[in-house]
Amino acid sequence: MDIIKTLLDKYKVQFSQESMSKFESILVKKEYHKDEMVLQEGTISRYLYIVEKGMVRQFYYKDGRDITEHFSCEGNIATCIESLFLQQPTRLLIEALEPSTLFLLDYDKWKKLCDEFPEINELYRAVMEYKLVVSQQKADSWRFENSRERYDRFCRELPSVSRRASVAHIASYLLMSPETLSRVRAGVL
Repeated sequence: MDIIKTLLDKYKVQFSQESMSKFESILVKKEYHKDEMVLQEGTISRYLYIVEKGMVRQFYYKDGRDITEHFSCEGNIATCIESLFLQQPTRLLIEALEPSTLFLLDYDKWKKLCDEFPEINELYRAVMEYKLVVSQQKADSWRFENSRERYDRFCRELPSVSRRASVAHIASYLLMSPETLSRVRAGVL
């Protein structure tokens, strides 16, 4: 399956044929329309969502506005880690920004496979380490970088998203107003 190969290449992990077959057996392919909710606020997350085609965003509501937390497009994984780990209702939502094909990876089934197959556990560890590092880098960017630096980092690290996402979603992700984003893009800031 191409999506598994994409993940293995990205996280530099190799699977035996048996591991490949077992991992593939717990994936469920699902299509989403543009603007369709993948994960609703208040539900308990059971899946990691592997994007085969399209783009999704994780977001939350604060003071009546939606704030984009993360974007995921082809070859990336979206999930609400806190809800997934603690099995508590999520405050994050996941929305398809484009018609999207996702593979739902059942977290409990994945953990069971990790106990049986060291290479599947290696993929688990690599994915979770990556998620933690990205989360820390984003938090550091918010704390230490100005608007121009955040935007430049965004374009460098997420070039596809910078071309495909709306100005409003990009601005909220960068913690700035759409007007500020326009000034940054114009080189005024």
